[in-house]
Amino acid sequence: MAREGRPAHGLRRRVYEILERGGPDDRISIVVDRLIVVLIAVNLVAVALESMPAIAARYALLFDAIEYVSLVVFTIEYVLRLWVAVEHAPYRHASPFMGRLDYARSGAGIVDLLAVMPFWFAFALPPDLRVLLVLRMIRFLKIARYSPAMRSLLDVLYGERRALTGCLVIMLGATLIAAAVMHVVEGRVQPDKFGTIPDAMWWAMVTLGTIGYGDVVPVTPIGKVVAAVTIFFGLIMIALPVGIIANAFNEQIHRRDFVVTWGMVAKVPLFAGLSAGEIADIMRLLRAQQVEPGDTVVRRGEPGHSMYFIAAGEIEIELPHKHARLGVGHFFGEIAVLQRTRRSATVVAVTRTSLLVLDAADLHALMERDARIAQRVHETARGRLQREVVSSKGDIVTEEIDERDAPKSDR
Repeated sequence: MAREGRPAHGLRRRVYEILERGGPDDRISIVVDRLIVVLIAVNLVAVALESMPAIAARYALLFDAIEYVSLVVFTIEYVLRLWVAVEHAPYRHASPFMGRLDYARSGAGIVDLLAVMPFWFAFALPPDLRVLLVLRMIRFLKIARYSPAMRSLLDVLYGERRALTGCLVIMLGATLIAAAVMHVVEGRVQPDKFGTIPDAMWWAMVTLGTIGYGDVVPVTPIGKVVAAVTIFFGLIMIALPVGIIANAFNEQIHRRDFVVTWGMVAKVPLFAGLSAGEIADIMRLLRAQQVEPGDTVVRRGEPGHSMYFIAAGEIEIELPHKHARLGVGHFFGEIAVLQRTRRSATVVAVTRTSLLVLDAADLHALMERDARIAQRVHETARGRLQREVVSSKGDIVTEEIDERDAPKSDR
């Protein structure tokens, strides 16, 4: 099986990282993702405005330009995604052809294809069938690739598919029962609306869905009683799938946040070597803090009583001789958690920033309860204090060491 050369493989891997979000520091990937999201939004607005004859006639050239640009961008994106499909973990061990075929048949691959297919079909369709271009709205589904929230929701719907299918079956059964009962009760009084069970099913679906259009209503006392009972069960029917989705979505978000937080805590040198259970204990001590652009997180010279993990946003560390910016996944001030000394730099939020804060008092309390954590943290800290202070991750260490500890190393 022939494989591509190293330069081609390296380029393919780089394109894959750009298209699939290479990381919080990959600015090219972030820019590409944002541009595609903006283009998708522009497409949706353009398709909606084109349905208005006056606007469509006045801005026809603009709408055509948007569609041509979209066609080129989405076609190039689709071709590139096919090319780099073999870099996806599920397809790496397959042949290049089979890997790309599997991607093309996947849900994401089908959505990418549908994003460009309507326009290409339009060239071959008669003018009166160009209404199929409304399928361009399918491009909205591409946002799921760039939106963690939408991906989480789709994962929830897939994960709870059995429970949701059960809810659907129950709803259909309740619809049939309600329609049959109402047919018996109201069929002779309103034969045009309840004369058959299929006719009565419209009323049953509208009532169980708690919509209540009012176009079909019972007029007999027994019919009103049946309607009241149907409305009551309708509330339960609607609440059941909503509760399932809401609970599953909440769990999904917590799992994602847990994984992200775990990754940040586990890579802190101070906690190197800790077991999974010990890291989990530290994670329970974290508290959230939101800071606005321009707000000072810590100020040079003030006591250092906490360390910080950057969950979202960007901060700037104002050191005496230089400034350094840190983004998502970075941390600073970990030695201050142990030493409780004064800050060596001022830290200011560049954008709206979400921080996870670990207070020294909480960590010390945990270390007092668990001698193993205390021993490992102290061993790691001693090694860290012997090295350079400001690392690439922005650990403010050097001048945070208490002045009273300096003479001890000279003795």
